[in-house]
Amino acid sequence: MKEKLRIGVIGAGRWSASAHLPGFYRSPLSELVMICDLDPQLAEDRAKQFEIPETTTDYEKILSRSDIDVVDIVTRGDHQDLVFATLEAGKHCLVEKPVCHDYRDVWRAHELAQSKGLKTKVGLTFRYAPAVMYMFDLIREGFIGQPFVFNGYEQNSQWLDPDNPMDKRIHKKTPSDQPERGSDLTREGISVSSLEGYGAPTIDIGLECIGSDLTQVVGILANMVPYRRRTNLDTERERINIDDLDMFIAEAKNGALYSMQSSYVTVGNYPGIEARISGSNGAIKTRLVHEFDVIQTIHTAKPDAVEFVQQEIPDKYFPPGYQQGEPWDSAFYSNLVHNFCQEIIDGGEENQGNFAQSARVQEIINAVTLSHRTHQWVSLPLEPDDKMK
Repeated sequence: MKEKLRIGVIGAGRWSASAHLPGFYRSPLSELVMICDLDPQLAEDRAKQFEIPETTTDYEKILSRSDIDVVDIVTRGDHQDLVFATLEAGKHCLVEKPVCHDYRDVWRAHELAQSKGLKTKVGLTFRYAPAVMYMFDLIREGFIGQPFVFNGYEQNSQWLDPDNPMDKRIHKKTPSDQPERGSDLTREGISVSSLEGYGAPTIDIGLECIGSDLTQVVGILANMVPYRRRTNLDTERERINIDDLDMFIAEAKNGALYSMQSSYVTVGNYPGIEARISGSNGAIKTRLVHEFDVIQTIHTAKPDAVEFVQQEIPDKYFPPGYQQGEPWDSAFYSNLVHNFCQEIIDGGEENQGNFAQSARVQEIINAVTLSHRTHQWVSLPLEPDDKMK
């Protein structure tokens, strides 16, 4: 059994530096050995910051190394090709959402990983917030009883400013791979953005809270800030038809009701997540919002004491080396990274937040998108021939 896993990271951008790299750097179960980025200077900067001995601009150099156990994919855009290449190379895989845009491809990746005895993890960051981990345990212990209703919200104002570019990468020259997302200006042709990027981790929390799959959904996608700069190099705004606000309601197999709203053009602070679950025995509400130097809270109520009372989060839910006042991104993601390393080293069946869980989330995203485009309720599971695009 290994004492430490050797980690190769593909992607050295903002999210890599604020969440992924700090998580691996601080975990006693991992060792960062190589980082890859198309920008060699950025890779060098991150290597110095996190004491990574080697850099490269070619991800194949990471995949070909027999001494690397885990590959962490934290790039912008599509991850699908990198995911399948990583699994084919026999590496455990952590990847930012979405794994693939079509849930059926996520299932294919999950099945490939299982066939090779590999573990997977998706950047569903917020299930690893200490407040959410505590909430999950309270639910498992029976605090809420039979789940009745889940309400999920993800809202912040990051893109309220139309000069904040849709592509968050800091480009030095116009990218040749820049997709024409949002070019279809019809209602039905809106490109999925907030629902997939910001709604996904809250959908994930909701599924865990109700303990059941969904059976039908109806939803709507909207574009509230229609003109936006596409990249940091663009000086003019252009019409980009992406969902920056969406809502859906659903019914679960166990009879619970489920609602979700996600947005990045509503006033509020990042990450802006609130999850509420109410059942026959009690209710819990958790907020992951950075306000007044507090990054998370959890409140509980009971039928005979209906006022929500804030609860202290036990120390065991915080990551190794946690410091009071630590930013939410490193505090939450360090739990994710440490949990993944522990699952791999332990070698058992435990593997939460894996590709199978991500496939469930992606199928709901695909179903809500289909509901918007067809103006009707959509049943789950989806039919194999349902169009996802």
